[in-house]
Amino acid sequence: MGTFNRLHLIRQVDLFTLRLFLSSIEEQQIGRAAIRENIAASTATKRIQVLEDIAGIQLLERGPKGVVPSPAGAVLARYVRQIFDSLEDMRSELSSFTQGVRGELTIASARTIIVPFLAREMGDYSREFPLVELALHDVENADIVRQVAHGEADVGVFAAAYGLDLDGVDVTPYRRDRLVVVVPRGHLLSERPGVTFQELLPEKLIAVTSMLGAFRAAARRLEREFEPGYHVRSASVALSLVQAGLGVTVQPECLLTREDLDGVAVLELAEPWAVRKIHIATAHGRALSPAARAFLNQLLDRPGDHGAHRRDA
Repeated sequence: MGTFNRLHLIRQVDLFTLRLFLSSIEEQQIGRAAIRENIAASTATKRIQVLEDIAGIQLLERGPKGVVPSPAGAVLARYVRQIFDSLEDMRSELSSFTQGVRGELTIASARTIIVPFLAREMGDYSREFPLVELALHDVENADIVRQVAHGEADVGVFAAAYGLDLDGVDVTPYRRDRLVVVVPRGHLLSERPGVTFQELLPEKLIAVTSMLGAFRAAARRLEREFEPGYHVRSASVALSLVQAGLGVTVQPECLLTREDLDGVAVLELAEPWAVRKIHIATAHGRALSPAARAFLNQLLDRPGDHGAHRRDA
């Protein structure tokens, strides 16, 4: 690594890279930070490496379970947080000179999207537009789309699923993440890098409600029937059952924290449908309110290829 150069830092390091650095510390893994910031894991790794080259010192200590800040990284993180705090103060002061967006905004989504993505987005939006009253409906995929189509929610954020009725909504790509297999450590599959759904069928598969449709469709393609070993509503409950040695489960990788990895192994789900496509739904033919338009613009104002606005997923 080279030596620290202040001018080089100012010219070469953007705010997004600094935010990615903080996310890597908070998520304790660069891959999960990449999911959180909606960029490819390889791009995130390269950005962190460039930041370390500019700093002239290792900023993150890599280990088998993830990353932690080095002593130098902890110092940088402290100053970066001060930078973002100052930016927040600046935004608050500047907002007093402008007429803020007002009104109400109702968002419909599911817990597996709210927890890793939307909670943070809603927090940023609320600080940016404090005069907008936010409401959140935590519902399943089909209900998300139905509520938007019927005018019960202004914006819906849902995971694409086979057979989901999208009549009455416009769909815009938002993010992608992936489904992974979680098995108890020491399980026969635990040393493998990945498994297919067919290889999981003989196992006691713990199914979260939101995944049942995908599992049954995958089983039908194999000319098999799917019956879950356990059927639960929450991904955290499914994970606790795996940690207790009661079976295996499949869930979005973005929901797993470093603490969740104790006692389990995470494998790739080697299926085309393991890439989870997350979309934004708005009512077809109905103009968005200023509050809804501002929220949609915020969701899409992230690095990454969101694709074109369209009516199918």
